Amino acid sequence: MFHLTLSANDGPARTGEISTAHGSIRTPAFMPVGTAGTVKGLLPAQVKSAGADIVLGNTYHLMLRPGSERVREQGGLHRFMNWPGPILTDSGGFQVFSLKELSKITEEGATFKSHIDGSKYALSPERAMAIQNDLDATITMCLDECTEHPATHERAKSSMERSMRWAQRCGDAFEKRDGYALFGIVQGGVHENLRQASAEALIAIGFDGYAVGGLAVGEGQDEMFRILDATVPHLPADQPRYLMGVGRPDDIIGAVARGIDMFDCVLPTRSGRTGQAFTRRGTVNIRNARHQDDGRPLDEGCSCACCADHSRAYLHHLFRCNEMLGPMLLTLHNITIYQDLMADIRAAIGGGSFAEWSDDYLARYRSGDVKEAA
Repeated sequence: MFHLTLSANDGPARTGEISTAHGSIRTPAFMPVGTAGTVKGLLPAQVKSAGADIVLGNTYHLMLRPGSERVREQGGLHRFMNWPGPILTDSGGFQVFSLKELSKITEEGATFKSHIDGSKYALSPERAMAIQNDLDATITMCLDECTEHPATHERAKSSMERSMRWAQRCGDAFEKRDGYALFGIVQGGVHENLRQASAEALIAIGFDGYAVGGLAVGEGQDEMFRILDATVPHLPADQPRYLMGVGRPDDIIGAVARGIDMFDCVLPTRSGRTGQAFTRRGTVNIRNARHQDDGRPLDEGCSCACCADHSRAYLHHLFRCNEMLGPMLLTLHNITIYQDLMADIRAAIGGGSFAEWSDDYLARYRSGDVKEAA
């Protein structure tokens, strides 16, 4: 049975566990992004050992390559990518939004040209449900229209209402199975009344969890937190709450403080591939020449193989030489740092010290990296 069990609250922040058909998810949780059936540069066992309980796959990319039917014939995405744990699949709505010059949205759904070869595809709410069923997604996301930013109230209202009609169609088409879930997505731009109306419409339909979408698209942290303050109290307290596409550590901490349970973002993996490391003292650009003679690990408090076995000087060398091991190690480090962050958050909430812990963490994070002593 798909179910959220809360073990502790500390103000709006909460910690617990989601039971699913593919295992449990400790919350708050960060989901590494495995867009095309892989967390780039890492083996599934490495993702698991870093502390992740769940990964994210993407409907849009998997429908293009290799095709959802082929994944189904291979036993589903869990078996295909050798990840036995829970998988959440994004519906493809954000990719349609991102590739809007190649797409057209109507009441029926979205039509678009593949960014790979230009071939034409159609993605309706019903088709999105069928694809995610083929993939055997533990958590399926409704197809929604991600409203651009900025958007007028009228435009945001029209887009939100279409997403709610699509949500009803997704609910009607979703194949209910024990331990599986369908999440609705709250839309409405930066307009509080639209966010509340969207939440009410989704609750009236009835979902297994609720996501807040359409943020982290350029509105800024203050606006994002304002919308969360106006939205989260209107979501059911006994079901998971998921903030889509948000992944800076300070954003995560602020969202947890407002009652969010689940997160995903490409930031730690994409940054790892480009030479940016996350540490407890902020970010480090390992390509910077100041690291070329630095014998310290990236983060002395990190237990990952990158920090246990390799110096900043070695990582700098790998990136300067364009060696593939560099992005692999930095990705592993970033995923581990993020999972350690979530574990620390869960422990702080459980201990009733989340506010104090977050103040200390953010002060250290914002203080910046410490240069090696001369």
